[in-house]
This record gives sequence, structure tokens and C-alpha cells, in this order.
Amino acid sequence: MNEHEKINYVEFPSSDIEFTKDFFKQVFGWSFPGGRRFHFTEPSGNEFAVWSDINA
Repeated sequence: MNEHEKINYVEFPSSDIEFTKDFFKQVFGWSFPGGRRFHFTEPSGNEFAVWSDINA
């Protein structure tokens, strides 16, 4: 499968982040989170989210 056809980021709202992380770790074997992310709005009002898997 091509890299552009894979899901590489999912965001879940949670009132108990540790419980949610443990649930997905047990069910899917995921080891959330990783990398860094930030949101910004450009002058025309469009919101963007930028994510990197590098923790620099």
C-alpha cells in the first residue's frame, strides 16, 4: 500500500486521556502519542494542523 493511502493520525476527544490511551493500547496495540503537532489559522481564516513524527 502506498504511504499516502495509510491513516497516520487520528484524534479522539477524551475526558480521561490515560483511560483512553490504555483502551486503544489493549484493543489495537497502539502506543499513542508521538511527534509534535500545532494548529494555526492563516489570514483568510483557514485552519491548518501540522504534525511531525520527529520530537525536535
